[in-house]
Amino acid sequence: MFKSNSRWLGLSLRVGAVLLALIFTSIIILVSNANPFEVFNNILDGAFGSTDNIAHVVVAWVPLLIVTSGLLITFAAGLWNIGIEGQITLGAIFTTGVLRVLQDTNVSPAIILILGILAGILGGALWAALVGWLKIYGGVSEIFGGLGLNFVATAITLWLIFGPWKRPGIGSMSGTQPFPDALSMPVIGQTSLSIWPVIIGVVGIIIIYVLLNGTYFGLRLKAVGKNMRAAFLLGIPTTRYMMASFLICGAFAGLAGALQVEAVYHRMIPSISSGYGFLGLLVAMLVNYHAIWVAPVALFFAILNTGSIQLPIVLKLDSSLGGVLQEALVLIVILVEGVRHRFLKKE
Repeated sequence: MFKSNSRWLGLSLRVGAVLLALIFTSIIILVSNANPFEVFNNILDGAFGSTDNIAHVVVAWVPLLIVTSGLLITFAAGLWNIGIEGQITLGAIFTTGVLRVLQDTNVSPAIILILGILAGILGGALWAALVGWLKIYGGVSEIFGGLGLNFVATAITLWLIFGPWKRPGIGSMSGTQPFPDALSMPVIGQTSLSIWPVIIGVVGIIIIYVLLNGTYFGLRLKAVGKNMRAAFLLGIPTTRYMMASFLICGAFAGLAGALQVEAVYHRMIPSISSGYGFLGLLVAMLVNYHAIWVAPVALFFAILNTGSIQLPIVLKLDSSLGGVLQEALVLIVILVEGVRHRFLKKE
C-alpha cells in the first residue's frame, strides 16, 4: 500500500515540477512585457499550424530521439558523454566523405546511402572510442576529454568546408556543395520529412530499451554505473563495459549525424549537430534515464524548439524562450527528484 502511495506521490511531484517550470517561464515572459498565453499559443501554432510545421517537428524529433537513446547507455555506465556533439559531427563528416567519393560512380544511390549511414556510425563510434580511451587509459575525465574533442570536431568541419570540400571557387558558411537529389532520402509528399529516419529512430530506442532492461549486458552495465569497484570485485570487466558504452553511444550519435546529412541538410554544414547532443543530455536527465519516456519527452522538446521559431516573427520575442522553458523544466524536475529521493523510499 505504501509503495502504491509512494508512486502516486512521485508522479504528483513530477507533474508539479512541470507546472512550476511553466509558471517560472510565464514570469520571465511577463517581465518581457508579453502575454504568456499568447506566447504558448504561438509556440503551439508554430509546431502544429501547418503540415510543414508538423513535418519540421518530426524532423527535429528524430535526431534528438537517436542521440538520447545512445546517451542512456553511457549514463547507465555512470559516464557523462559530453563529447556527443563531436561524435554527431564526425558521423556527418564520415557520411559526407563516402557520399562525395561515390556520388559520380555507377553504384546504386540506395547502396550509397546505406554505406553513408554505416560510415557515419563508424565515425561517431571512433570519436567516442577516443574519449573512452582517454578516460580509461589516460585518466582524463570524459567531461573534459569530450569537450575538448567537440572543439576539435568543429575545427575539422570548418577546415573541410573551407578547404578540401569547399564549393567550386569559394568556401561558404552555407556548407559544401549539395548532393544530387538521388542521394537524398525520399520525402513524404511536398514536406521535408522522410519516413526512413523515423523508422530508424523508433527501432533505435526499442533496441536500447531491450538492451538495458532485458539483457545481461544491460544489467552488468548498470552494475558498473552504480558501483564500479564492487562490479569489478564481482568479476565484471569494468573497463570493457565502459568502452562498450562509449562505442554504442558514439555509434548512435554518428547515426544521427549521418541522417542530418542524408535526410535534412543534404550537405555538410558548420553546425551540423544543431545542438542535439546537449539537448539530448537534458532529455536524458528529464526522463531520469528511463528509455520508455524518451520518445514523448524528446517530442515535447522538438515541439518547443520548432514552435519557438515563430516568436521573433509574430511577437518580436527571442526564440530562446523555448530553451528557457526546456532548461527550467529539467532543473526543477531534478530538484524535485532530489526531494523525492530524500523523503520517499526508492521504488
